[in-house]
This record gives sequence, C-alpha cells and structure tokens, in this order.
Amino acid sequence: QVQLVESGGGLVQAGGSLRLSCAASGSIFSINTMGWYRQAPGKQRELVATSGGSTKYAEFVKGRFTISRDKDKNTVYLQMNSLKPEDTAVYYCNAGGLREWAWEQPKDYWGQGTPVTVSS
Repeated sequence: QVQLVESGGGLVQAGGSLRLSCAASGSIFSINTMGWYRQAPGKQRELVATSGGSTKYAEFVKGRFTISRDKDKNTVYLQMNSLKPEDTAVYYCNAGGLREWAWEQPKDYWGQGTPVTVSS
C-alpha cells in the first residue's frame, strides 16, 4: 500500500523559513509528478509547486519557495523562505500519476497534510 508521509511543518515567525519533506513508500514502479498543495481555513486547496518534467510554481510563492525532488528516494521537499502570515495553511504532498506496477493505470495519492502557521 502506497503511503505519503509529510514532515517539517510548524510555527514560525514572519520572515522565517521552514523545510517540508514528503516521502512516498510502498510498492512504487514510477511517479510522474510530486508536488505540494495547501489549504487555508475556509479556502479551497491550491497548488503551491510541482516537480515533474518541468517545475511549476504558483505566482504567490515564486522567489520564496523552492521545490526539489529525489526520484531515487521517491521524496520531494519544499524549502519555504520569507514566510508570510498568508502562507498559513495545511500543506499536502501529492504524488501524481503513480504506478505501483508497470501495467497499472496511474493514480494520484495524497499525504495527510502538515500544518504551517506563520505568526506576524
């Protein structure tokens, strides 16, 4: 069974930094993309950054956040610098187009989320 486990969230003051990690475990043949989404209270889940054939960032994190990926370890990281109170949210890891076996249809998997709180 595939699991995505996130870590690294917490409480930080505005202007500070955090580094999120997400490791996918289980039977994994291949993963197309890995990325981060976030959901603030009362808002919809939104894309933060993804890493696949190319790297994609939401406009509101460009220049502040950096996504990196270790394909051999099925792990993705999000380095978050210059954090703002509006970055407060639960951050979710996503593995897109994951195949447990070569002949399987690709599926999307989500982590349980890690909370990030930025105080002003």
